[in-house]
Amino acid sequence: MSYAQPRSFSVPSFSAEFEPAYPSTHRKSRRAPVSFDARVGRGGLDRALCRVTDLSLHGARLITYSPLKRGQEIWLTLPEVGPRIARVMRVDEFEAGVEFEQPITEDDFDNLIER
Repeated sequence: MSYAQPRSFSVPSFSAEFEPAYPSTHRKSRRAPVSFDARVGRGGLDRALCRVTDLSLHGARLITYSPLKRGQEIWLTLPEVGPRIARVMRVDEFEAGVEFEQPITEDDFDNLIER
């Protein structure tokens, strides 16, 4: 029995440079680590405390003491800013990432990160 040697194909090679078309982050705005209490809900029996651990103009990361569901819209009351409508974008047990319906202002952002 004879075995045929595999044919060797010559594949032309070349090199090229590339640069990502999008920034390395998917964030809409700068963010900052923070640590302050806020409230979820507008009052009544559904109101709960949470801790804001990360903040940007467009959203926040929360540590919650009650579970939230992805896609849920909540009222998030930030100190000195007041209530904001936010959509829960990500949930991991008692941590949630929310996106504000309307971004907070640069001044509000600066005041909150200085707390």
